[in-house]
Amino acid sequence: MQAVILAGGMGQRLRPMTNVIPKPLMPIGEKAIIELQIEYLKKYGFDEIYVSTNYKSDYISKFLGDGLRYGVKLHIYKEDVKLGTAGPIRMLEKELLEPFLVINSDIISDLDLLYFYHYASNKTEIMTMGVKKVEIPTPYGNVYSSDGRVVALKEKQNIVIYAMSGLYILKPDIIKYIPKNTYYGMDQLINNLLDMNIDIATYEINEYWMDIGKYADYERVQKDYIKMKEDKDE
Repeated sequence: MQAVILAGGMGQRLRPMTNVIPKPLMPIGEKAIIELQIEYLKKYGFDEIYVSTNYKSDYISKFLGDGLRYGVKLHIYKEDVKLGTAGPIRMLEKELLEPFLVINSDIISDLDLLYFYHYASNKTEIMTMGVKKVEIPTPYGNVYSSDGRVVALKEKQNIVIYAMSGLYILKPDIIKYIPKNTYYGMDQLINNLLDMNIDIATYEINEYWMDIGKYADYERVQKDYIKMKEDKDE
């Protein structure tokens, strides 16, 4: 099965660390983030992996090599210009001929990817987007009123959203909707598909999931990884 790792970002919110190395090569425990992702993909049968790079591409290419030590067939390709989170997929239109997984290079999860893949493959939609329920604490009470009178008060309710998880199963037919050689985000692709009345499926992730966007996220993943490893060794 085929997968695409989007590893072209600059990791600006993790500077100054990413001034030295690209975010996919930052360590979690004894391994780089992208190594954990490759092992994660291989665990669920994704043995042909394309890695899209831009920022410090040579670092990633030299670090990963041909993928033999990970037991996968690895293809590393560089964007000549920044293409965003959907644009790089268009470069692979001749290679991606079956449903394929796309993952952002800063995602750590233990979602069962094989179940996710089969679920999406059996849907009629050309995209299945993984979504994660996120509760955002708020320090304010919510006042409900009617005709100028308070009818209820609920203290400090969490705001609940369903976040884009950075995990997708796409079918080859979707590639024609991605423009060539253009910076094009996954959010743009989704909105344009909806504007064309093309349905998109969702899949709720109930398992562990973290997006390493900020330094606080990176610290949390480090702690979670150590704990999960200790629990596994017990």
